[in-house]
Amino acid sequence: MTEPKRGWFSRLTEGLTRSSKQIGEQITQVFVAKEPLDQAKLDELEEMLIEADLGPHSAARITQRFSDEKFGKDVDETEIKEALAAAIGDELSGREGTFDALSGPRPYIVLFIGVNGSGKTTTLGKIAADLTGKGAKVLVVAGDTFRAAAVEQLKVWAERAGADFMSRPMNSDAAGLAFDAVERARAQNYDVVLIDTAGRLQNKQGLMDELLKIIRVVKKVDPEAPHETLLVLDATVGRNALAQENIFGNQIGVSGIVMTKLDGTARGGVLVPVAQASDSPIKLVGVGEGIEDLQPFNARAFARSLVGLEETGR
Repeated sequence: MTEPKRGWFSRLTEGLTRSSKQIGEQITQVFVAKEPLDQAKLDELEEMLIEADLGPHSAARITQRFSDEKFGKDVDETEIKEALAAAIGDELSGREGTFDALSGPRPYIVLFIGVNGSGKTTTLGKIAADLTGKGAKVLVVAGDTFRAAAVEQLKVWAERAGADFMSRPMNSDAAGLAFDAVERARAQNYDVVLIDTAGRLQNKQGLMDELLKIIRVVKKVDPEAPHETLLVLDATVGRNALAQENIFGNQIGVSGIVMTKLDGTARGGVLVPVAQASDSPIKLVGVGEGIEDLQPFNARAFARSLVGLEETGR
């Protein structure tokens, strides 16, 4: 994905309104009372951060940082938010990653994994549209062969993006489809192959076996593939996203995380513990349905948006 235009910060801020409103209201209650910053207020801050799903460890570190700050009794809300944004940004330091499917080998194979409903199919479609908009020849592969709705949705996205589409009848072998797709991509000089997968966590081991099989057969065509394995997580599930990251990260291996639906939750802070728990960086974040609403992750912009601050330049 290309570096976001300046308008992206406004969309990110708007998308995180539910989270920033909750945090802003609580900051006002906790701090803006013309009283010194005492232990009771620090305890309230820590509880507030935990409720926003930043996680207990980050909440404790940020609270400790606040205890070291020399806030006067006339501290205002903006001053508090600036300090909080800086602390959250520090928690995310080093957790940014880059997704650039056009900088690697051809065809560049991208595998999308995650549970049903996480936004995999939509994320794949948005990426397809971004890539074809840059002139890339893209093959979209409907590897979730168990859900007809997923196949149809992906086909619509592929048509909208101007990408080619490949599928098989319901309940077909997803690994065989992936193998054929990569062979076709090599033969027909595609730039990028985007492979959707199933996400039936209720049958966890069966799902993991299927994903591992897809990876094995793709490697038969290209030992370096898949070049990206993106785990798509839904921010609205809160700390359940941590469990999902643990399951997929430990068994499949993940090169990057996409956090979707940040506009649909008052607990967008969950991105922080997910970023810290994962061995993989956050590469993309989504705050809406439009193609332009999926953009590269920027820790500073996210932290400022999360607490409701305006952008002031990088």
